[in-house]
Amino acid sequence: MKLINGGVTAAQGYKASGVHCGIRKNTSKNDLSLIVSDVPASAAAVYTTNLVKGAPLTVTKAHIADGKAQAVICNSGNANTCNADGIEIAEGMAALVEEKTGVAANDVVVASTGVIGQPLSLDPIKNGMDELVSKLSADGSHEAALGIMTTDTIPKEVAVEFTCGGRTCRIGGIAKGSGMIHPNMATMLVFITTDCAIAPDMLQKALSGDIQNTFNMISIDGDTSTNDMVTVLANGMAGNTEITAEGEDFTAFMQALNTVTVGLCRMIAGDGEGATKLLECKVSGAKTLEIAKTVAKSVICSSLLKAAMFGADANWGRVLCAIGYSGAPVDVTKIDVSFKSDKGEILVCKDGAGVAFSEEKAKEILFEKEIEILVALNDGEFASSAWGCDLTYDYVKINGDYRT
Repeated sequence: MKLINGGVTAAQGYKASGVHCGIRKNTSKNDLSLIVSDVPASAAAVYTTNLVKGAPLTVTKAHIADGKAQAVICNSGNANTCNADGIEIAEGMAALVEEKTGVAANDVVVASTGVIGQPLSLDPIKNGMDELVSKLSADGSHEAALGIMTTDTIPKEVAVEFTCGGRTCRIGGIAKGSGMIHPNMATMLVFITTDCAIAPDMLQKALSGDIQNTFNMISIDGDTSTNDMVTVLANGMAGNTEITAEGEDFTAFMQALNTVTVGLCRMIAGDGEGATKLLECKVSGAKTLEIAKTVAKSVICSSLLKAAMFGADANWGRVLCAIGYSGAPVDVTKIDVSFKSDKGEILVCKDGAGVAFSEEKAKEILFEKEIEILVALNDGEFASSAWGCDLTYDYVKINGDYRT
């Protein structure tokens, strides 16, 4: 397996594009994206568990109920949530895709991101469709990635090449996510495509299993969005024998999918609203996987720990504190904590108690852009990781006037 360029159009048979259609006031920013497969594809998705859901999620769930899809359309700048005509608008977006591309409306994944509760007109989307379709390209991943961004500061694209059933396959994706991220069963907006042939039920199994250890282990600010969704299309154009059961080929596909999703996770966490650092909490030595995941997520969600990381303050007590209220049954007298970055690694806690360490060295380590918080529970063989970012002044600035 190797990393390649191309994002969501790296796989055979996919084209994408992004344009500014007029939903967002800033005319320099794309606000409408389209991804189209040359042929119908197997489809799978996971959705936010928030009871308040954007209309596009309801429409998408209905459209891919048969396990098939061929296109994805997404607007940014307006989440199409809590609108009386939200379903009508979402279905209208799918109908426009059918009108302009020939892809059946009920084979279109629809997504939206942006402000919640604001009226959304179909007019700008309708006016932008000709340009959007004309710009569809096998090199269009970047423009599509730009079109789904809201407070993101960078587009997020990952792709890999792998072997499955003796054939070279590719899988890639784009994502948006910067704030309002604390997922449960889904996250942000993520669109993944592959030319690997895999049955819809196995694709769903792969995705549902993968997100438990990837997207569901991210937290930026503790808020679960109303529009979070991850979708995967698999058009089979690589020519491998279709994966219909677990086995060597399914394992290879899972590994490739995981490489893409972990890559996107790290990009999302590192681009949290106002963030200056990517944080990764690595927990080892847990009695069970669930304990490892609970501890990692609790540490990465701690506002106090996130603030300490912003200030490059090796305040390891905040790590212990977060573990203590996580609800995980751990022996606190066995816990070791270290901080690590490209500048080195430093032990700050041994057997649940502080040890002497150089504050100067610790600060040097914590001033780096990527920080690892290493937690050794020393009580078993299970491990897990969670991703997040530091908490800065700019997070409040961004969200203080997000709507206005």
